[in-house]
Amino acid sequence: MRVIAIFKRVLREMIRDKRTLALMFLAPLFILTLMYFLFNTSSDTVAKIGVSRVDTTVVKAIKNKHVKITHYNANATAKDKVREDNLAAFIKQRDGKLTVTYQNSQPSDSALVRQALQGGLTKIKVQALAAATQAQKKALQQQAKVLKTLVAQQQKMAVAQGAKAGTMPIQSQQTKLKAPTTYSITSHYLYGSSDSTFFDTFLPILLGFFVFFFVFLISGISLLNERTTGTLTRLLATPIRRGEIITGYLMGYGLFALVQTVITVTFALTVFQIHMIGSVWLILLINFLLALVALSMGIFVSTFANSEFQMMQFIPILVIPQVFFSGLIPVDQMANWLQWIAHIFPLYYGGNALMNVATRGVGFAGIAVELGILVLFAVLFTVLNVVGMKRYRRV
Repeated sequence: MRVIAIFKRVLREMIRDKRTLALMFLAPLFILTLMYFLFNTSSDTVAKIGVSRVDTTVVKAIKNKHVKITHYNANATAKDKVREDNLAAFIKQRDGKLTVTYQNSQPSDSALVRQALQGGLTKIKVQALAAATQAQKKALQQQAKVLKTLVAQQQKMAVAQGAKAGTMPIQSQQTKLKAPTTYSITSHYLYGSSDSTFFDTFLPILLGFFVFFFVFLISGISLLNERTTGTLTRLLATPIRRGEIITGYLMGYGLFALVQTVITVTFALTVFQIHMIGSVWLILLINFLLALVALSMGIFVSTFANSEFQMMQFIPILVIPQVFFSGLIPVDQMANWLQWIAHIFPLYYGGNALMNVATRGVGFAGIAVELGILVLFAVLFTVLNVVGMKRYRRV
C-alpha cells in the first residue's frame, strides 16, 4: 500500500506539472520534426565549381546533380574567384594538366568535387576505350571484307591462269587509332590541406556551442538558487537598483565565462593541434560574446523556472535547436523558411563568425556584422532581465 501511495503521489505531481509533461511528450516530437526538415532539405548538397579553359569533354564528364559549374574567362585568378564567389573549387587547364584549387573550408564540398572529378576522368577513359574498341572492330570488319574480295579475285585468276589459289600476296590495310587524351591533376588548397578533416572544420563551431551551453546552464541555475534561497529577495529589498544587480551578476559570471573560454580554446589548440588560419584573439572574442549572450539569456530564462529541473527543461527548446543552425549543417542548403528561422538564434551568427575566422582567415572587419548582432542579443536579454527583475521586488 505504501508503494501504491508513493506511486499515486508521483502521478499527481507529474500531472500538475504541465511543463514537465510538455517536455516529455512534445519536446521530442518538436526536435524530431525539426531534424526531419533539416536533413531532408540538406540531403542534396551542391558544390559550386569554377572552370577556366577546360575541355568541354571534361566539363560534361564531371557535371552531375551534386556540382554546379560556372565558366570564367582565361584571366580569372583561382584564389580570387574562390573567395569572391564562395566556390568549392576552381579548375584551370593547360594542355592536359588540370590545376584544381580547393577552398577546403567545407571538407564535404571538397569531397564532392574530388568525386566528380575522378568519376568524370574515369568516364572519359572508359568512353575513349569504348571508342577505340569500336574503331578497331570497324577496322577488322573492313579488313575482312577486303580479304574476302582479294581471295575471290585470286581464285578467279588461278582458274584463268592455271595457278594455285593463295599464291599472290595479300596486302591488308592498317588503321591508325588516335590515342585518348590523358589528364593529370595538381591540387592546391586555399584553406587547410589535403589532411584536413571534418573535425578540423567543425571544431570552432563546437567550441562556441560548448561555451554557450555551459554558461547558459550554470548562470541560469546559479541565479535560480539565488532566488529560491531568498538571497535575491533580500537584495531587492535594499536600495540597490535592478540594473546594478543584473550588471553585477553579468560581471561576476562573465569573468568565469571568460576563463572558461580561454581554457577551452587553449585546450583545443594545444591538445588537438587544430590549425587556425585566422586570429586566435578573434576566436576568443567571438566565444566571449557568445558567453555573454548565453549568460544574459540563461539569467532571463531562469525567471520562468521554479526549480533546477525546470531550468533543464528549457535546454531541448532553446539550446539544442541552435546546434542545427550553427553551421554543422550548411544553412544555405536548407529550405528558405528554415534559413529565416536560423537568423533568430545567436549561435547562427557565432558559428558563421567562428568558421570565417578559423577556416578562411577573415579579419575583424569581415565579422563585424556578426559581432554586432551578438552584442545586440546580449543587450536585449540584459534589458529583459532588468524589466523581469521587477516582479521579485517586494518593496
